[in-house]
Amino acid sequence: MLFAGLKYFVSEAVTGLWRGRRSTVLSVVTIAAALFVLGIFLAVTANLDALVARWGAAAELSVYLRDDVSLAERAEVQRALRGDPLVREVQLVTRDEALARFRRDFPDLAPAVSGPEAHPFPASFEARLAPEASGGDLVESLAVRLRGMRGVSDVRYDRLWLQRLQSIAALVGWGGALVGAVLALAAALTVTNVVRLALFSRRDEIQIMELVGAPLSFIKGPFVMEGILQGALGAILALGALGLAISLARGRLAAAAPGLIDANSIVGLPLATLVLVVVGGMAVGCLGALLAARRLG
Repeated sequence: MLFAGLKYFVSEAVTGLWRGRRSTVLSVVTIAAALFVLGIFLAVTANLDALVARWGAAAELSVYLRDDVSLAERAEVQRALRGDPLVREVQLVTRDEALARFRRDFPDLAPAVSGPEAHPFPASFEARLAPEASGGDLVESLAVRLRGMRGVSDVRYDRLWLQRLQSIAALVGWGGALVGAVLALAAALTVTNVVRLALFSRRDEIQIMELVGAPLSFIKGPFVMEGILQGALGAILALGALGLAISLARGRLAAAAPGLIDANSIVGLPLATLVLVVVGGMAVGCLGALLAARRLG
């Protein structure tokens, strides 16, 4: 009995959507636009979180040496790094190795450092830190101590950038939730108006069903199903557009910043989030349809 009723609701809803297809297209596009914007915010937040996690896991302390550093001073800096419990691995990068790395990672900028006099890269120690040391105050103390040693020109540790990136990710997430909520409300109101038009066009049929004693749920069911189907179609359309946007972003960002952005590191939304987006679209459509059909009671 339940299956038969559901089948009736779906068939009537599909017929109603096709009958008012112009209004249906408007409603589906509105829902798709709302969910697309929300999906963009979710994708940006997910990629920022992944970026913070990757940078945090590969926390490094870069100790840049002066050009006139002596072998004894360089050895003293190396001993200080190797003897610190926060440091897991130390690697010396010579000036020539730094230049070769730059030319490999940034081939478009390689001509700028091709001359015999163009060698702006100092030698450095790259210290890979233990995971538990990432972002700790002890690392800052180590950096201060290293800056005071002879032969050291600068020490760089990107903890502040990681903290700022985490703040940006949180801000984007909250902003996306707010914008998505506003757009979802607008989409629900659009569904409400579309369903009201369907109710008005079928008012004679509804009155006959009421006169013969048809249950209220039996009358409302097809209209609520219309809203649910509109939400599902809008969500599917939004996810398709989002997937296309992410694919385009991979190529464009990798081409705009070669060496800095790996196209393969740009991720889409996980499956659980995709399912939630579809369910959310159906919920928005259902809400709009219920608002439109409440007068039948």
